[in-house]
Amino acid sequence: MAFSESAPPKRRVASPPPTDPLTRAEQLTVAARALRAAEHICIFTGAGVSAESGIPTFRDALTGHWARFAPEELASPQGFADDPARVWQWYAERRADVRRALPNPAHTALAALAARVSHCTVITQNVDDLHERAGTSAVLRLHGSLFHIRCSAGCAGRVPAPDDAAGDVPAGGVEGIPRCGSCGALMRPDVVWFGEPLPMDAFEAARSAAIACDVFLSVGTSNMVEPAASLPWIAAAHGATVLVVNPTMAGQRSGPSILPIEGPAGVMLPRLMAEAFVGRRVRRQDPPSPR
Repeated sequence: MAFSESAPPKRRVASPPPTDPLTRAEQLTVAARALRAAEHICIFTGAGVSAESGIPTFRDALTGHWARFAPEELASPQGFADDPARVWQWYAERRADVRRALPNPAHTALAALAARVSHCTVITQNVDDLHERAGTSAVLRLHGSLFHIRCSAGCAGRVPAPDDAAGDVPAGGVEGIPRCGSCGALMRPDVVWFGEPLPMDAFEAARSAAIACDVFLSVGTSNMVEPAASLPWIAAAHGATVLVVNPTMAGQRSGPSILPIEGPAGVMLPRLMAEAFVGRRVRRQDPPSPR
């Protein structure tokens, strides 16, 4: 996929030095300086952030009863067509797991960061609601949300998912599954399944933010699954400083404008926020980017 368009930025912060900082303290100092200077920060989160709240990844959640099913049987249009009750039961249990989880220090630090800068765009690949519960008021969702449902036949719109779906859906039956108010088709989770594209409006908004931002902060993602994986490197190509916070840097790109910060997000982000902003006044002027 080619990305040739560009938008002249209002301001760019200095990129990290071509020689990587030698210590973690030096990495945090360089990253903190970039955050303080930025007027537009783009935050991009992946499954690693949710995992620190105890939410298993999709494949890690395939245990017990669910271990006998292939991922495509639970998260694809064909799997839904074959057994919609089974798919609804699976997602009802995933929602219940998320409701029991709490935002971790990484979510809290990112919400605080969004309040510190003039303009912040928060993009996530996660389908939980922990960013919102931590205080982030606007999130671009590339993979949808566990807590909304939509028409399986394609009617426009979405509605909140029922809280008690697990108890309403008997195995092998569809009586408890909500139906579309427009066409009567079964409702399905509002998430991106195997074989489906990302929602184009959300991805285009994320790409535009990556092009325009001063600092792109990638957290808890390997940045290896396209097309979302291209976002940090689009930002780097357009002059942004890219900060990569992840427990491992395996598979991540390197370059003069890319600064790796290796470690758990819940540890490194609070340290980064303290380095960047302790003792400094909040200077947000604009509201967060809309969804």
